[in-house]
Amino acid sequence: MAIVDVTVIPVGTETPSVSHYVADIHKVLQKYEEQGDIRFQLTPMNTIIEGDLPKLFEVIQAMHEVPFEKGLARVCTNIRIDDRRDKERKMEDKVARVKSLLEE
Repeated sequence: MAIVDVTVIPVGTETPSVSHYVADIHKVLQKYEEQGDIRFQLTPMNTIIEGDLPKLFEVIQAMHEVPFEKGLARVCTNIRIDDRRDKERKMEDKVARVKSLLEE
């Protein structure tokens, strides 16, 4: 299972605000989560998605398409992938490990 950090950047919007694009992207994510394909977490600066890597690439493409579907001509998407294969880790496990080290 991989964990992916994704930021979709709509380019050429009418205003500096992009929250309505983020909301529409999260509707796509909710659909995938309801199907049991992924788990995701919204943060103030990006979205973290957890799942099997081939499915995550499908989800990222679906996210990337949302601003185009809303009429934009340009979208930039940043992706960071944490694909650890020696043990299965969830998003919460990574955070919990750091917190446990801080308590030592």
